[in-house]
Amino acid sequence: MIRFSFEVPKAGSPWRDTWDRAFQVNPAAISEMDLCYKYFGVSAELVVDEVKVISSEGHVTLVDLALSLCHALSRISSGEDTAIGFTEDDEVIRLRRKADQVEITSSKHQWQVSVEQEELVGAFDDFLREAHTRLTENVPGLADNPVIQRFSPEWMDSMPRE
Repeated sequence: MIRFSFEVPKAGSPWRDTWDRAFQVNPAAISEMDLCYKYFGVSAELVVDEVKVISSEGHVTLVDLALSLCHALSRISSGEDTAIGFTEDDEVIRLRRKADQVEITSSKHQWQVSVEQEELVGAFDDFLREAHTRLTENVPGLADNPVIQRFSPEWMDSMPRE
């Protein structure tokens, strides 16, 4: 079983500033680097069979995570091994294909967990759609940002699946 979710910081949280800053600029023109480092901090959690693959205890930038997931989703769907990295953390989550399973390991932790490829692809797909929706609903001008468009529902629907 997979749970993959994120929480937008509440008003008053210093991480909320990473969302509010987007209203001070043209959201369609925010660069990929700024989106990955400066904007849209969230608490994200990925739990696979009760193993916390990504812990909600810290914060990550949502766009950085989404772009990493896009890359991983594309590779997994093409039958390749891949990894998920984090801009502000040196941990790497490795995803290795084994028949119709994906073995998940961490560069920092000793756990190992396997999950059906189809279930993992579905969880990544759902997460990316939710990320796109929340970003574009909170900051409508982001719908025109080329970086955000890289994980739009249209992109997700056009992605080849194995």
